[in-house]
Amino acid sequence: MIERLPTEPLILTLKLALWTTILLFVIGIPLSYYIAYTRNKFTLVLEALVALPLVLPPTVLGFYLLLLLSKEGPLGALWYSLFDKQLVFTFEGIVLASIIYSLPMMIHPLSAGFRSVPKNIIEASWTLGKSKLETLFRVILPNMKASILTGLVLSFAHTIGEFGVVLMVGGNIEGETRVVSIAIYDAVEAIDYGTAHIYAGILFLLSFITLAVLFAINRRWGH
Repeated sequence: MIERLPTEPLILTLKLALWTTILLFVIGIPLSYYIAYTRNKFTLVLEALVALPLVLPPTVLGFYLLLLLSKEGPLGALWYSLFDKQLVFTFEGIVLASIIYSLPMMIHPLSAGFRSVPKNIIEASWTLGKSKLETLFRVILPNMKASILTGLVLSFAHTIGEFGVVLMVGGNIEGETRVVSIAIYDAVEAIDYGTAHIYAGILFLLSFITLAVLFAINRRWGH
């Protein structure tokens, strides 16, 4: 059974999780910086929007993302005009959907990390003539390593376990959008519990390892 087990869903899942985590980190640094250091009504609205995926059912979020990313939707239409291909039912589409779905997993730890850095060392950097950008990379980020690593680990783990959003936006296309969670669903529907056990066991092990890494990070750098 193990020899006949298709590895494409596993590779696709890891690829999706890796790309999602990298892009979330790039997006998350400036967005979290703004949320942490800005105080106005718009920031409250922005924080609520970022946290929405935590409380919305994945099918609800997936449905609206499907409308947004379709050729008739604003993002989907723009993508189609630029690349002459649709965004839904593609790997690029599920990456974008995963970024939105896992956004809180990156933003919340990073925002907490920015707020945890003492203001006096930030102000000291400014008085020494360092720009805000230099202060960010040479003072703030090195002092919030635990928050950064927590955001990376949580985002990766959260993406690995996605099902509803990926299925709604990407469908079930072999080699393109068929990740492990969908492969488990297919195996159960086909009453192939052996394959479902193996895929589920792999996801269980990956999730356990990522959580163990997260706890190790917090124990080492949490203080």
